[in-house]
Amino acid sequence: MDDKGVEDAAILLMSLGEEEASEVFKQLSPKEVQKLGETIAKLKVIPRHRVEEVLTKFDAVAETQSMLVNDTDEYVRTVLRKALGEDKANLLLDRILQGSDVSSIESLKWMDAGSVAELLRNEHPQIVAAILAHLDYDQTSNVLKTFTERQRNEVLIRIATLDGIQPMALKDLNEVMSQILSGGDRMRKSSLGGVKTAAEIINMMGSSVEASVLDYIREADSDLAQKIMDNMFTFDDLDKIDDKGIQSVLKEVQSESLVVALKGAAPELREKIFRNMSTRAAETLREDLESRGPVRLSEVEGEQKEILKIVRRLVDEGQIVLAGGGDDQYL
Repeated sequence: MDDKGVEDAAILLMSLGEEEASEVFKQLSPKEVQKLGETIAKLKVIPRHRVEEVLTKFDAVAETQSMLVNDTDEYVRTVLRKALGEDKANLLLDRILQGSDVSSIESLKWMDAGSVAELLRNEHPQIVAAILAHLDYDQTSNVLKTFTERQRNEVLIRIATLDGIQPMALKDLNEVMSQILSGGDRMRKSSLGGVKTAAEIINMMGSSVEASVLDYIREADSDLAQKIMDNMFTFDDLDKIDDKGIQSVLKEVQSESLVVALKGAAPELREKIFRNMSTRAAETLREDLESRGPVRLSEVEGEQKEILKIVRRLVDEGQIVLAGGGDDQYL
């Protein structure tokens, strides 16, 4: 959702009142709650026409939707059991409804990285890998940064080699997480992950940690390291995006963020950015880059990660294509 969409949602929630808004918040993810909360806090005064615009839009959307059944999980169970019989239906139901088996793991998304790391620090790397593979990439990368180098590398190599997910394994994993949260002993079992997941997590960790992790994995399994590298997308890889895609990204990025991010960019990428801006905007950006003094590497990497998040969202929306050899590849 873009910034206007978030603002629309915030205005709608404020219009509903405290009780109704609280019920909506219960259905949202931690990131959605945080983003909406921050937006609501910033909206001190809202013009009447803006409120009316949001309510009209909501009414139009609501008129096109309806709830056919109250409990979709129970509906699926009943229909499949009647159609296939108890045994066959149960085999499918475990897989279809597996998303409901991660309530304890989902609770980690509400915790800061330090608290998650403290909970998992003494668990077996395989258990840690399976649990972290369920979290958002940026949260997982922040958790791993608090681990020792050896533990971090061991967890990442296991994330990279995780393959597929078994419904019963997911239930077991959720039970593991329940015991960890309650201070109990650990169990076993895992799933989720893969090369792509490991690559996305490493992308979020910064260049210094990235090199160390890849060196460790390369020593253990050079083929696996290459597969991970093939799936990684760094800030300099923005140069592989076509001009239309770059223009889409620039529309979403604040000028201050872009200045800091480009302090660590290759000259070729800078020139590509300049080419896809208006002459005046490009000149202003050049001047800002030249006049800006030294910037901490952590700040540069932080802004680059934020821009990469925008890139990934635009990819999900089908607005960006990577230019490469042969057929076009979607990022």
